[in-house]
Amino acid sequence: MADKKFRVGIIGCGGIANGKHMPALSKLGNIEMVAFCDIVEERAANAAKKFGTEDAKVYTDYRKLLEDKSIEIVHVCTPNRSHSFITVDALEAGKHVMCEKPMAINAAEAKKMVDAAKRTGKKLTIGYQNRYRPDAQFLYKYCREGGLGEIYFAKAHAIRRRAVPTWGVFLNEYEQGGGPLIDIGTHALDLTLWMMDNYKPKSVVGTTYQKLGKRKNSANAWGPWDPDKYTVEDSAFGFITMENGATIFLEASWALNSLEEGEAITTLCGTEGGADMRDGLRINGEKFSKLYTFKPTLDGRGVAFYEGRREDPSQFEARQWIDSIINDTQPTVLPEQAMVVTQILEAIYESAKTGKPVYFNE
Repeated sequence: MADKKFRVGIIGCGGIANGKHMPALSKLGNIEMVAFCDIVEERAANAAKKFGTEDAKVYTDYRKLLEDKSIEIVHVCTPNRSHSFITVDALEAGKHVMCEKPMAINAAEAKKMVDAAKRTGKKLTIGYQNRYRPDAQFLYKYCREGGLGEIYFAKAHAIRRRAVPTWGVFLNEYEQGGGPLIDIGTHALDLTLWMMDNYKPKSVVGTTYQKLGKRKNSANAWGPWDPDKYTVEDSAFGFITMENGATIFLEASWALNSLEEGEAITTLCGTEGGADMRDGLRINGEKFSKLYTFKPTLDGRGVAFYEGRREDPSQFEARQWIDSIINDTQPTVLPEQAMVVTQILEAIYESAKTGKPVYFNE
């Protein structure tokens, strides 16, 4: 099976497909991208020309793509609202599915995806590529070996000062389910829960703000946004308690008057030590009655003639995903884990809307 070439279909040929999925898959020798679907036919055609086989098919209806029984794997790279039903249909059609984050716009839709994967026996994973960064890989192993002890307090950071995405449907609450919280806060929360190995939330209190989104001609990394189309929050914050008593503070923004920026990073505090990703990966603790801080060397610098694996997180993500299919092992990102991320994000939005805490398992 190791020499087999898997036939892959891409559903959604926009920014994330062109920026991450298709370039990463194209570097794998055991992959053929044979079908491309987008509601804008030109986008699908351009993707097929750049990344596809010579006889690659182009579709505007994803259901037609799923009818091709020779396609074994599907990558879902569409706006958030359609993640769930496309993924479920793909699983039911006998395909393994990589779905871009966030898993779904709410917990009920995420559960449908988990249930479909169990029912069909097909593999499902979610595109949380930040797990594959060198600092995240090192810290995860450090946590699993007990380096931090019991992690009882954490912060999940996803703060941009002014970097509102102005393309696609990012500002459309109906299509996306929210703004920075569901877009980049989801990465920070996924990393934090993964490091803690804790997926049992007890309660959530959340707040969201739209204080800057309606302003015209605002300074922004990608140019001014259209305030009339800005229907999502520009910042969101959540206070999460877990069943074992641990606490997580989540902060997310596209636009916030803060100089403390940082995206898809975590701060962890445990009984034996702490860690943060604010200035590279830093680990702190106490030894011989003295406090210490150290920064691991993660790139091989200082070792003569060392080249190492030159693989960015998106390539690492694609490779381990295909390897999980080849070897019939679990992918790094389990759908059950991603579903908990979605549950917490939905609870933050719900708490912000009602002004009340949200309790799980009640």
